[in-house]
Amino acid sequence: MSSVRNLTRRNLTRRAALVAATLGAGVVLVACGGDGGDSSGSGSGSGHDAHASASASASPSAGDEAGTTAGAHNAQDVSFAQGMIPHHQQALEMARLADGRAASGAVKDLAARIEKAQDPEIRTMTGWLKAWGEDVPEAGGGMDHSASGHSGMPGMMGAEDMAGLEKSEGKAFDTKFLTLMVEHHEGAVEMATTEKSKGRYGPAKAMADDIVTAQNAEIKEMNKLLGKSG
Repeated sequence: MSSVRNLTRRNLTRRAALVAATLGAGVVLVACGGDGGDSSGSGSGSGHDAHASASASASPSAGDEAGTTAGAHNAQDVSFAQGMIPHHQQALEMARLADGRAASGAVKDLAARIEKAQDPEIRTMTGWLKAWGEDVPEAGGGMDHSASGHSGMPGMMGAEDMAGLEKSEGKAFDTKFLTLMVEHHEGAVEMATTEKSKGRYGPAKAMADDIVTAQNAEIKEMNKLLGKSG
């Protein structure tokens, strides 16, 4: 009887030890798992989340900055578009006279290039003004109309000059056309230079830069045709 009790007691002790060992292992596993999970979660996980959060916050701000640079405009941009549209329109009216009046093939070629370059720019600037909710200058309803009203802008021809050009033919037209167009281009370059330094809208500043480059080159070309060195 005593031996049975001793055996039973030993069995119970072993079971208790086994249970204790199992529970202890479970606690260790849970503790390790918790620490490891928290470590990877709050260490690499939090680091990743922090990086992702930083990237997410950086990306919109970078996008917003880019959007602001490309999309924002100021009063100078509006003034540039509203002034350059009628300025270009008058240049087109002058250029369109060359086909039936100019004697020089070089003058006719120049006039065609002016028309090809400036007509799309008028459409582009018109699109900007509409998008900004600003007034778009109306197309001139004839020489006198387009020349008056905007004669205060740099290089803009007055009604008398435009009428005189319209009445000219042959070599007289060529000389008058080139002389007036040099002055007209110089005015456009002045307006575009102001936009480059004071404007904010990227595409408008880029167009202004193109105008300065192209029209300065044409001024040199026209002066050569007039027999001038500059």
